[in-house]
Amino acid sequence: MPLTTTTKMLQDAQSAGIAVGAFNVENMEMAQAVIEAAAEKNCPVILQTTSGTAKYAPLSVYVAMVSTMAQKVDIPVALHLDHGREALALQALEAGYTSVMYDGSKKSFDENIRRTKAVAEAAAKLNIPVEAELGGVGGKEDDVEGEIDYTDPRQAASFVNETGVNSLAIAIGTAHGVYKTTPRLDIKRLEEIQALVSVPLVLHGASGLSKEDMQNCIRAGICKINFGTDLRVAYTDGLKEFMGQNPSKFDPRDYGKIARDKVKDVVLEKLAILRNL
Repeated sequence: MPLTTTTKMLQDAQSAGIAVGAFNVENMEMAQAVIEAAAEKNCPVILQTTSGTAKYAPLSVYVAMVSTMAQKVDIPVALHLDHGREALALQALEAGYTSVMYDGSKKSFDENIRRTKAVAEAAAKLNIPVEAELGGVGGKEDDVEGEIDYTDPRQAASFVNETGVNSLAIAIGTAHGVYKTTPRLDIKRLEEIQALVSVPLVLHGASGLSKEDMQNCIRAGICKINFGTDLRVAYTDGLKEFMGQNPSKFDPRDYGKIARDKVKDVVLEKLAILRNL
């Protein structure tokens, strides 16, 4: 299938009380792993690139790569920009991304509204959905770093109404990167936001969350869950394992297959959690 937007897949997830998996990919092998896993599970999937990944290779490369892979499967596949600034979000729209996130969470509330609205208006002309963030997901991943700043439910309702965004990433206690302590999620806050906000809600920083935590979040209204660190760890573990056992090997296709399989296993596990409550 051609690349699709995230609009219908998130609305369908919201109606069904499940979540769509959104997976950060850095290269061809990771993209292959995500799409193969989603095809086996016969479910829609979102592949994401961060601003750091965009420095690794041009956005047009990821569009060409993912769209080619999507054409070979019969499931909806979307390509999403994760945590983009204004300029990068506009570049992603021009390059052919089918969903973008503008992250103005470190701006003042009014400034976040103003800049998010501008990106949403530009994307609307192309019928591309926009995700935004209110509050602050903690931890560090690529260029994203900060402390947890819990989303205010009433501000969330006002923010969505004024910006016209299609989905909203909220902060309820998750963090990017590897967890050093067990996260304490504010499910009550999530339920309050869900009651006031009509658009699908997004959870960032899910790598390392327990199955129970993820499913509790879905039951309380989360429709999209992002994973990045778990995939990077799996890919690196596969590479280390292969080279440790085969130090004389030098063909990147050999260790690329092993790393890809490790990532695919992680994606299969996450998709099962998100869609089989």
